[in-house]
Amino acid sequence: MALYAKGTILKASNYAQSWIVACEMQARCFHISPLAMAAQKVAMSKLDASSYLPHTQLQEKLEIVKNRLKRPMTLSEKILYSHLDDPKKQEIVRGQSYLRLRPDRVAMQDATAQMAMLQFISSGLPRVAVPSTIHCDHLIEAQIGGAQDLARAIDINKEVYNFLSTAGAKYGVGFWKPGSGIIHQIILENYAFPGLLMIGTDSHTPNGGGLGGLCIGVGGADAVDVMANIPWELKCPKVIGVKLTGKLQGWTSPKDVILKVAGILTVKGGTGAIVEYFGPGVDSISCTGMATICNMGAEIGATTSVFPYNHRMRDYLVATERKAIADAIDPYGRDLLSADEDAPYDQIIELNLSELEPHVNGPFTPDLANPISKLGEEAKKNSWPLDVKVSLIGSCTNSSYEDMGRCASIAREALKHGLKAKSAFNITPGSEQIRATIERDGIAETLREFGGVVLANACGPCIGQWDRKDVKKGEKNTIVTSYNRNFTARNDANPATHAFVTSPELTTALALAGTLDFDPRTSKLKGANGEEFILSDPFADELPARGFDPGQETYQAPGDPTKVTVDVDPKSLRLQLLDPFKPWDGKDLEKMVVLIKVKGKCTTDHISAAGPWLKYRGHLDNISNNMLITAINSENGEMNKVRNQVTNDFGAVPETARFYKSKGVNWVVVGDDNYGEGSSREHAALEPRHLGGRAIIVKSFARIHETNLKKQGMLPLTFADPADYDLIQPSDRLSLLGLADLAPGKQVKCQIHHADGSSETIHLNQSMNEQQIEWFKAGSALNRMKQVAASK
Repeated sequence: MALYAKGTILKASNYAQSWIVACEMQARCFHISPLAMAAQKVAMSKLDASSYLPHTQLQEKLEIVKNRLKRPMTLSEKILYSHLDDPKKQEIVRGQSYLRLRPDRVAMQDATAQMAMLQFISSGLPRVAVPSTIHCDHLIEAQIGGAQDLARAIDINKEVYNFLSTAGAKYGVGFWKPGSGIIHQIILENYAFPGLLMIGTDSHTPNGGGLGGLCIGVGGADAVDVMANIPWELKCPKVIGVKLTGKLQGWTSPKDVILKVAGILTVKGGTGAIVEYFGPGVDSISCTGMATICNMGAEIGATTSVFPYNHRMRDYLVATERKAIADAIDPYGRDLLSADEDAPYDQIIELNLSELEPHVNGPFTPDLANPISKLGEEAKKNSWPLDVKVSLIGSCTNSSYEDMGRCASIAREALKHGLKAKSAFNITPGSEQIRATIERDGIAETLREFGGVVLANACGPCIGQWDRKDVKKGEKNTIVTSYNRNFTARNDANPATHAFVTSPELTTALALAGTLDFDPRTSKLKGANGEEFILSDPFADELPARGFDPGQETYQAPGDPTKVTVDVDPKSLRLQLLDPFKPWDGKDLEKMVVLIKVKGKCTTDHISAAGPWLKYRGHLDNISNNMLITAINSENGEMNKVRNQVTNDFGAVPETARFYKSKGVNWVVVGDDNYGEGSSREHAALEPRHLGGRAIIVKSFARIHETNLKKQGMLPLTFADPADYDLIQPSDRLSLLGLADLAPGKQVKCQIHHADGSSETIHLNQSMNEQQIEWFKAGSALNRMKQVAASK
């Protein structure tokens, strides 16, 4: 659909319309305009008492942009453009302009925060410029159960936690201790609000869109920019509209909305775009359900996803003790926090929720969409193992009170019939608040009686932090999860594990049946007494009737920087202070060797594996030993076995790269489509740069990874003709010519030197703007930041 195609008119439900009108009437009764009423100082969160809601300033900037564009605007445009550094002069062209933005806050999880804080420390700045937080959720391995696994993680990761705690205290960053919960759930409970622009060093940061914010996943270097009070750059996104009609019912859940959309758009269909949901069906989805949908938007490559402000969000704000924020934001609901009628979308997808069937996506990719009615048939046809070995619910995507309650309703019915889970069943609470509340309300105990094990409030198996014992590596098996990502070996490091992603309700039902060939809407179960029955539709309260139980105190506020010392032991295996990368020498990059020509899907998991490697996230040299070890080498179809073009011997990818670096030989990686899909981890860009790489040449990039490469002084290049991928052989040498004339939009000339002495020339595209070209010349964005600071 062409840019600015006429979108469907956005209409709020009668309930929402009445609610907005009531807010405006209340303001008039007190003889004060709605915006003036909202302008009264209200803290962004109870943990940021001196940082206030920005909506008055956002509305002012929005009016400037409106007067310039003179057209209806989408919700995501309103929030994004109202955060422009210079709304009067900023060029705004979707898919072309680089926007300079001022985000409201920064969030970092512990695995990425290590490198982000190391980079911030090396910048020499005394304190962060915007509210920022660190969340300890990635380093806790699932082994036995919550309490034991947490205690073990605190002991093993003591050095890293101490570094993050002291760095946070010294530089003004809030610190959420291990056991507090998953970053995205903590953000939703404490920091997200309608109209927010936040960046987070995790690809599932868009979770906050469920509370009406634009929350965008980035690399650590981007976070450093914002914390250093430098405008953050983002290529102006296109906008994909998803119009929701009808109403969720029965076994269909919010997760099924994004599972269906993923099937339509595929893993790269949202690249360069924000996905914006609208229409009358929105009001049938809970706030946490909207967060689920936005969270998994990362799997279609979307910049982020967002929902308009409505009463479901207001209810959640009130339930999480943020009524003052809701009251202050209410008057903005009709304008700043909703799309205009006839808002222009680049593409519109329509979904009737009343007709939407529950889905199970996978295996091996989150966009292989299987309606539950056809899953068994597809499994048999494709020889997927039918027996479900393990079922796992929770994660940042699906661990709300409502999610856990709906699963418990299924478990209670099964228990009444004398049945328990046939598969192993693991539960990951999203936060300490969720854990404490489901324990108080008996939900956790019901899930345990069903056969479940409650794990720590952490990412755990979702990111590969799972000490799985029930199958051997290489053993073909099936697991079903309510997670968001199911790439090969993602959860348990076993490439033969067939991982399926679905709703927590279907995960629970499939755990009960023990097979993929089961549709809970129609398939019968046999109770302990021999009588057959069909499961009832799952149900639960959206929010706890008795309010949330906060559980244990897990937050550490920033301290007095004069009383805090941040130490990094030079002998540490976990932490390493950074040395700056060398600036470009001004010469063309000639006759570089091809380290590896990657065949097929190459995610950030392939480039920089997680799991056991997470412990080295703060030590660049050590973690670089995992670089590209699971990528498929086109020369031999094998992993971690590439030919050394100097010695002609085969060796591991990192070992071969280190050899080239020691000999002063520059190298490149050649890759396929959507290279760098998946996690936001900037280590996938840092490691190639650290080991001597200079360019990555592929058919196409995932957004975050391309930006991360630019930040580290690498050249991310794409084939002008994707068929040229086939011209390059692993034994070739590549020259990138004319780099002194590098300019925005200008192609790079690439000469291919074949082993037989022949050569040919192709052209490569690059998407760098003038500032990003300066990053390349300086050696990295951080180097450029220091250059600019030194010149002032």
